Amino acid sequence: MSADDTARTIEIQTEIETAAALPALLARAYARYSNFTVAAAVIDEHGAVHLGVNVENAAYPSGTCAEQTAIGAMVTAGSRRIARVLIAAGSNAVVQPCGACRQRIAEFAADDCEIVSVQDGVTTQRAPFWSLLPDSFGPRDLD
Repeated sequence: MSADDTARTIEIQTEIETAAALPALLARAYARYSNFTVAAAVIDEHGAVHLGVNVENAAYPSGTCAEQTAIGAMVTAGSRRIARVLIAAGSNAVVQPCGACRQRIAEFAADDCEIVSVQDGVTTQRAPFWSLLPDSFGPRDLD
């Protein structure tokens, strides 16, 4: 097996294990006001997984989205590039990042970044991130 094949196998296994873990993570979300729990995982360019859940606030809507929490964990860990974002909702619906989270993801998204929906612990739908936010404003516009 080539080094590329080995790396791809590890990448696939990481995604499978991460998707399987997201449903249990939903129980940690703090969705007191909307009752809509979301768990997200950001997989960085090195294959490290950074987790997050939504955290609401009485001063609704000043809470944080699961994607935002996961991105914060990634940055805190020292990573700066997102390869994939996996998202699961407590309703088991296919969900996509909100507009604000799309902008947050754009700050760190690799050229081939994907958004992956998770239902029942299994990946069900994937979309190229940049198709969700074409012609966006980002760091490249400031360089």
